[in-house]
Amino acid sequence: MSAELAMLAVAVVTALACALPGTVLVLRRLALVSDAISHAILPGIVLAFFLTHDLNSPLLLIAAAGTGLLTVVLIETVSRSGLVGEDAAIGLVFSALFSLGVILVSRGAKGVHLDVDAVLLGQLALVPFDELVVAGHAVGPKALWSMGVILLANLALVVVAFKELKLAILDAPHAAMLGFSPAVLHYAVMALTSVTAVGAFQAVGSILVVALMVAPPATAYLVSRRFSAMLVASAAFAVTATLAGAAAAFAADVSIAGAMATAAGVQFALVFLLAPRRGLLWQARRRYRQRLEFAGRMLVVHLAHHEGRAEAAVESRPDALHRHLKWSHPFAQRVIRYAAASRLVHVAGPLLELTAEGRRLAHRLIAEGPPRPRV
Repeated sequence: MSAELAMLAVAVVTALACALPGTVLVLRRLALVSDAISHAILPGIVLAFFLTHDLNSPLLLIAAAGTGLLTVVLIETVSRSGLVGEDAAIGLVFSALFSLGVILVSRGAKGVHLDVDAVLLGQLALVPFDELVVAGHAVGPKALWSMGVILLANLALVVVAFKELKLAILDAPHAAMLGFSPAVLHYAVMALTSVTAVGAFQAVGSILVVALMVAPPATAYLVSRRFSAMLVASAAFAVTATLAGAAAAFAADVSIAGAMATAAGVQFALVFLLAPRRGLLWQARRRYRQRLEFAGRMLVVHLAHHEGRAEAAVESRPDALHRHLKWSHPFAQRVIRYAAASRLVHVAGPLLELTAEGRRLAHRLIAEGPPRPRV
């Protein structure tokens, strides 16, 4: 396996591992917890290093995962006090723990080098050269194996507890009434989120961990209506962003992790604009369509009020509607075209006339009267 292929394999497996718990976090409006965990694990890593003096010790992974769970517990404790909101609790806890980790490094681990590449952007380009050796044979990058195991664990939780997760996300009190424990599921997801963040921390850095846990699920949320579909779409978006970012990084000779995070953001922006039903452009088109429909109803009622009367020759002229209905001339023309296309009116010489369908609609609207306010 070439170094480039090994690096892509690690990135794709990491993206899939991050997308699964990230989907649950986004649906439960806890996306920022991934950011908190990815920063707050630093003191756990440093304390474990003090005990082992070995950066490759598995104790670092265990300690970091424990710190991630501690972060979640502290956030919930602070937010449940009711004194501050959940967003403030996340900011307070993760900044405090991350600052503690920086202090511990500066005071007791000055020989440990922490820079932008190591902490924020990771060392994805170097991952293929850190291979796992079994019985004297290299069997692939260590990160590929570790993230592969984490991916299987995340996938196992989703498959085994799929119904319980879905119910806990949609209606936690109902899940508790049925005998499920939303708290147990919550901490199981948070534990796997912590482990995933820790496992991906060294390879891809905290920025890409957060990007892969938030951006693909948020993108999938815009195009999915069901939990299962959102999981699949989230995984697909994560892989797409990873491969597109890698291609851009190779072409432009820039940070690989940074390019992948940027690709995930661009992907979200495109779907945010263009997604059917939820995209900004689709919503703008729907609002414009609704405005035209409402204006078309106003037009048929206006014509029906004056139909057969002497003033109809004035009130029914297309070039006079913008004055009588307080519309701009271009908008009045668009409403006429819409009403004509909907077979509500037709142009008879210099005047507008109601069709049979338009007349029935006008009479029904007049009979119904204006909508009554709800009590």
